[in-house]
Amino acid sequence: MIERIDSPDGVLAFRAVGEIGKADYEQVLEPAVEAMVGERGEVRIVYVLSDEFEGYSVAAGWEDTKLGIAHRSAWKRCAIVTDHDWVRHGIGMFRWMFPGEIKVFEPNALGDALAWAAA
Repeated sequence: MIERIDSPDGVLAFRAVGEIGKADYEQVLEPAVEAMVGERGEVRIVYVLSDEFEGYSVAAGWEDTKLGIAHRSAWKRCAIVTDHDWVRHGIGMFRWMFPGEIKVFEPNALGDALAWAAA
């Protein structure tokens, strides 16, 4: 499940809980990103992958790829808040593919992640 969390104006913020599936993208992420692009022309996002996060389904991985490509020039900042080493390593390896800035924050630095994404 992906749930929306409070964030500054102009920033989308979400928390991932359990296994993330295709429906999470179709019902939560994609509509929010589409609305943000339509309203502001850019996307600034904070994504919290806490202890309750268990991973992605294969279909969710494909949706994630499509979402990133769909508005490639609109992605400005993406803050990932996590203590999952595999997420940190994955971001480190594939950072070059992300069209905007991406930064990883520790779980106790959600406020810093929100401020960075908004700046």
